[in-house]
Parts: sequence; structure tokens; C-alpha cells
Amino acid sequence: MSDSNILELWAEIKTLVESLDLDVMKNASGNASAGVRARRGLRLLKSKSADLVKTTIEEEKSRK
Repeated sequence: MSDSNILELWAEIKTLVESLDLDVMKNASGNASAGVRARRGLRLLKSKSADLVKTTIEEEKSRK
């Protein structure tokens, strides 16, 4: 793993959060389909976040 992998994962997470913003706003206004998309995106965000945590831990271990 390298710093570039960490930064790539972080960029993916930021992009995902930005894309979720609109669906969350629409869902708050009562759009049920947007709610489905938002929940799907949040599950993906959870998975990507876990991947980032694992990657950073592996990187820290490899530096020692």
C-alpha cells in the first residue's frame, strides 16, 4: 500500500458524499426513490470507510 492508495480512497469517499447530498435533500422533501438511493449510497460509504481504515492501519504497520 502507499500514500496514493490512501488518497485515492479518500477521493472516492469525498465524491460519494457529494453525490449523496442531493438524494438526502430530496428524501427529506418526501421523495421515496431518493431515500432508496441515499440508503444504498450510505451502505457503500460505510464499506469504503472501512476500507480506508484498513488501508491506513496496514500502511502504518508497514512503516514500522
